[in-house]
Amino acid sequence: MDFSLFIQGIIIGLTLAVPVGPIALICIQRTVTDGRFHGIFSGIGVATADSFYAAVTVLGLTIISSVIVTNQFLFRFLAGIVLIFVGMRVFMSLPSCVSSKTVHETYFKDYLSMVGIAIANPLTLVFFLIVLPGFGIVINSTAFLSAAEFIAGVFFGSTAWWILLCGTIGSMRSRFSIKTLGLINRVSGVLISVCGAGMLVLLAMTMGQ
Repeated sequence: MDFSLFIQGIIIGLTLAVPVGPIALICIQRTVTDGRFHGIFSGIGVATADSFYAAVTVLGLTIISSVIVTNQFLFRFLAGIVLIFVGMRVFMSLPSCVSSKTVHETYFKDYLSMVGIAIANPLTLVFFLIVLPGFGIVINSTAFLSAAEFIAGVFFGSTAWWILLCGTIGSMRSRFSIKTLGLINRVSGVLISVCGAGMLVLLAMTMGQ
């Protein structure tokens, strides 16, 4: 077993997970509103999507990667629309302690929803296609075990970050007042929707060139 590939996978997984973007905001908002495990399972969904794109890249699945890259405009358009609607839903949602009937999504639904949102962003695949050669990570498509070690590292690194982030925020959740929870939902919803709208604007600008 080549532990260097596993370690490099962890580094790549952390590199993808740590920056705070709209996906991270969704995980954070779910943690604050519904609890740490809802955020963690959402984060694991993101880690799964990252691992999927890592697998497409290192296993040399050129058919899948070419389809995704060729249709990245459509994927990014759908991602932008989804983020806008998710942001609106977050903005209008009430903290669980405020709602008269506390109803949470299941952990599995949290997981699946984030897999879908994260996979809809083909820029992750572009990241792998550009960055991996720069890191000197070149895995022969026939070396399945080596590829699996790297992919496992990506998943482990990303998942570890979400457990740390959502676990830490979840431990402070009880200290937030109802007013603060509501404000977090409002701010998160606006930021998520703005990110989605920004994605659509960038696509429109690209079409105009």
